[in-house]
Amino acid sequence: MWKDFFFFSASQRIGIIILVCLILIISAMNFIIPYFYEDFSPYNDSLSNAEFEKFKNSLISLDSLNELKQKERYKNWEDNRYADQYTDRHKYQSNEYKLFEFDPNELDSAGFVSLGLKSYVASNILKYRKKGGKFLSKDAFSKVYGISEDKHAELEPYIKISPSYLTQNKDTSTNNLKDTALVITIELNSADTASLMKVKGIGKGYAKSIIRFRNQTGGFINVEQLMDVYGMTEENYNRIKAFCTVNQSLVRKINVNTASLEKLKSHPYINFYQAKQIYELRRKRGKISSVAELKSLSELNDSVLQKIEPYLMFE
Repeated sequence: MWKDFFFFSASQRIGIIILVCLILIISAMNFIIPYFYEDFSPYNDSLSNAEFEKFKNSLISLDSLNELKQKERYKNWEDNRYADQYTDRHKYQSNEYKLFEFDPNELDSAGFVSLGLKSYVASNILKYRKKGGKFLSKDAFSKVYGISEDKHAELEPYIKISPSYLTQNKDTSTNNLKDTALVITIELNSADTASLMKVKGIGKGYAKSIIRFRNQTGGFINVEQLMDVYGMTEENYNRIKAFCTVNQSLVRKINVNTASLEKLKSHPYINFYQAKQIYELRRKRGKISSVAELKSLSELNDSVLQKIEPYLMFE
């Protein structure tokens, strides 16, 4: 039976022989070819390492070259910058100027530059004069932006202000006194923004703050309440109080018996807890007839009641 297993037909035997021959030929070529193409061998580690090192060195060289170029560009930039600064400084230092008598109210821009002032300083002077400003004293000229103390000390002996400007200064002082005497007093509970700004010391910001406070409280009870206005300083209050009056009949009051909790606590002199106690007291009693009934509330002491009483009504 085993003979049947190893029995091959003629065609099968020929195929086996050809297969074996191919295997032998391929095996032989595998050993022979490397001898003819040693440089082509993919397993030449020394060659691969050498090429890798060469490639790495080329990268290092490129990085070094780029870094060197960047350093060179930065150095050139620094050199040019310092050269420009030196040129400007040298140019400025080399600018010669001469001193001469002048009236800062009449000298033109070129004249100020010829005195050694920078062009922007001359421009500041002309802008100040264009807006109506006058130099009525030598010290006034020192307040121009850009003029140092040393430069002003250098120019001061040459400043000659025309007598006409000195006379104008006296007339202006006299007119200011007359204008102050003619100022109309302002009623704080009825004046609008424009009217308030007529008072010296009340600018647009102060005028808006005064009206905002008036709307929040319901009106001014007295002039002293100006100190409660946002942003008001004691100095400015002392400047304007003599020109302000108050008409208490124009004050808008809060009806304690109908006002909501929100309405009560919206008043600047009444906080949430005080408004809450007033509201709860009204809810329990039904109606509050006078301020005396509010004295029982813990949040409302005598000073608070005295402050808010003019703003309350009990109908």
